[in-house]
Amino acid sequence: MMTRILACILCLGSLSLQAAESKKTPNVIFVMADDLGICDLQPTNPDCKIKTPHLLKMAQEGITFLDAHSPSAVCTPTRYGVLTGRYNWRSRLARGVLNGTSEHLIPADRATVAHLMREAGYHTQMIGKWHLGWDWAKIANANGKGNKIDFTQPVKNGPDINGFDGYYGHCGSLDMPPYVWVNTGNITAVPEREEGVTSKEDAYGWYRKGPIGPDFNIDNVLPHLFEKSLEHIKTRAKEDSPFFLYLPLPAPHTPIVPVPPFKDASGMNPYADFVMQVDHHMGELLTTLKDAGIDDNTIVFFTSDNGCSPQGNFQVLKEYGHDPSAGYRGHKADIYEGGHRVPFIVRWPSGIDAGQKTNALACLTDLYATMRELTGQATEDHGGEDSFSLMPAFEGKSTGRQNLISHSIGGSFSIREGDWKLCLAAGSGGWSAPREPEAKKQGLPAMQLFNLKTDRAEQTNLLQKEQKRVSSLLNLLHEQVTQGRCTPGNAVSNDRVVSFLPKGVSLPKANGNSPK
Repeated sequence: MMTRILACILCLGSLSLQAAESKKTPNVIFVMADDLGICDLQPTNPDCKIKTPHLLKMAQEGITFLDAHSPSAVCTPTRYGVLTGRYNWRSRLARGVLNGTSEHLIPADRATVAHLMREAGYHTQMIGKWHLGWDWAKIANANGKGNKIDFTQPVKNGPDINGFDGYYGHCGSLDMPPYVWVNTGNITAVPEREEGVTSKEDAYGWYRKGPIGPDFNIDNVLPHLFEKSLEHIKTRAKEDSPFFLYLPLPAPHTPIVPVPPFKDASGMNPYADFVMQVDHHMGELLTTLKDAGIDDNTIVFFTSDNGCSPQGNFQVLKEYGHDPSAGYRGHKADIYEGGHRVPFIVRWPSGIDAGQKTNALACLTDLYATMRELTGQATEDHGGEDSFSLMPAFEGKSTGRQNLISHSIGGSFSIREGDWKLCLAAGSGGWSAPREPEAKKQGLPAMQLFNLKTDRAEQTNLLQKEQKRVSSLLNLLHEQVTQGRCTPGNAVSNDRVVSFLPKGVSLPKANGNSPK
């Protein structure tokens, strides 16, 4: 009898501990792949030719967003949007991306998700590809201008000024020198040589020539970053305070360098192999959470910074019946859907019912407001100006996001409301045909209006047939640009004068006349 009573007490005690654990503020891990297409994963493509069982299981245990978008079709601006909850084109970066030696983009006084989480008592860490600039120590040449990096000196104005307690990573994309690891301002090994591979030598695995540290192995970068992340998770699991881990991956961006046993595993090409390797490492991460006893109360996000790059070789993949853009037009860099429509999965066993799929419109800028609601912090004028909380979507409710502004590598805008999307570009605004110069030579209209419900591939320009809708969307875009935000609140300033109208296009007049 006493044994049974003791067993019941122990069982109740265990249940109480589990209940207490579930009430704790959850840990948060945000994983962002690099150049991964919407159709490259099984959760967002049931007929996917690339096997991604771990991410499929993650989706089955959480929620999959089927209408999710990056704020930009390229790397740097999307990263800005993720961390600030603000559209990137409001910053000084009007187009393009930073390189490996660019100065820091996000000022120390700009609110970020990491600031938000630290204010809520979280330990904040960045591990991976930063690509938002940091300030290398420069050696001045004869005319007094810095043009060479002094790798013996610390790095300044890295992620630590943007709310992160610590960071470990690489400055830009993995094809951008210098190739050195920086650990919270400290360079781990001074480069002693230069290294690079041309596209002629390796069409998939090329990277630009530049200084490389003796501890930096290009082929091992992806597994190395996951090793660092798993170590970090194990360490933080032993602490009382929750943690926020921002894990931006360098893959499957070039250099596309899958290692055994993933090399040739897809039977298609190295890009597909590399995607399989990313999936494997995500499986390791989820297993680590379980082994550390923090799985139930850890939110894991998985997404991509933009669509698949043409470096993945669409033509070869097509031969195997695989299209990374899922029939949507374009790819990385473009204003078309293939440029910014991305996979987006969220798993939180104690907070999100398993097996959900949602058509709620989502943008990666929405991380900020989601974390603000999760941690119970008040909305302020600055911080998350273009961010809507996804917490309601986790319960099948509306998030309040009704529209979306997208941006291409060339600085072209689009605005979407419902099924209607207006592209303020004559062509792709990016890399796919027709590029802007060619589109203008062909005399194509300065704007394109598509109904995504009936024209997923954005082939039929309804600009002339839907002039009132064009005017409405232009006015909406103008309002959100000038207000400095797309969320309710007081108007705030952009960091620069933002121009969005193509040459020759003017805003509709107050009487409702169509744009010229």
